[in-house]
Amino acid sequence: MGARALKSKDLFPAIFSRHAAAYQARLDQIMARGEARGRERVIELVAAKPGMRVLDLACGPATLSRRFATQVAPQGEVIGVDLAEGMIELARRAGIANARFEVMDIEGLAFADASFDAAACGHGLQFAPHLDRALREARRVLRDGSAFAASVPVTPVKESVWALLDSVTDRWLPPAPRALDQDRTRATAADAVALRAAALDAGFASARVEVVDERVVWESAEQLVSLCASWWDCAARLDGVDGDKRRGFIEDATATLQRGHSGAIETTGRNHVLFASA
Repeated sequence: MGARALKSKDLFPAIFSRHAAAYQARLDQIMARGEARGRERVIELVAAKPGMRVLDLACGPATLSRRFATQVAPQGEVIGVDLAEGMIELARRAGIANARFEVMDIEGLAFADASFDAAACGHGLQFAPHLDRALREARRVLRDGSAFAASVPVTPVKESVWALLDSVTDRWLPPAPRALDQDRTRATAADAVALRAAALDAGFASARVEVVDERVVWESAEQLVSLCASWWDCAARLDGVDGDKRRGFIEDATATLQRGHSGAIETTGRNHVLFASA
């Protein structure tokens, strides 16, 4: 049976809502160790300062928002938006001072023109089916001269560890659902020249794209497999799988990785980090 095909906005918000806690657990770990270099570069480029009003697009469980809120305190404000209600629930539950969170589509922001001093997006633009609309909206709500930074994952090849994990996943789990309207956005995000051009076409005065590689160390095969549900594609394939099959998948995946990688496992990734000035 082939993968189910759905529109992005019917697919991704529901998946990320159901698996928000697993996503947060994984990301909190790699952020704490400074290994999420794409997102860290976004924070560096935004350079939020006290008193600024910052918009965090596709904010997830407030991973970047928490950092921005500290930087803009005490008089500044951070607003995080995401289409996944489960992510917004986690973000609100965090009780971050001078930050608030709303369920909102980044392709249609409910904010006035020129109402923010900076905007950011950590690994969210690739899920927007209409990247041009998302970029135009980001530009519209920014004051002239304000900074916008966004990171998108563009790992160019499968590493051995992911190839091993995929082989087990294909044996045990059904195909991941497929987004019908993702191809153009994914192609643009993967091409640094095209991504820069898209930002300029959206009305930004200047733009550049940096290639940022990152290295993540997982303490063991067990840890990596236990967090696999935080990746949307694996999470979607686990949805609806009964307990016996889930346990069989986890045991097989762990044993397979252990045979090729004893002890800690290192993976690498590549990001395109867009930095644009309104």
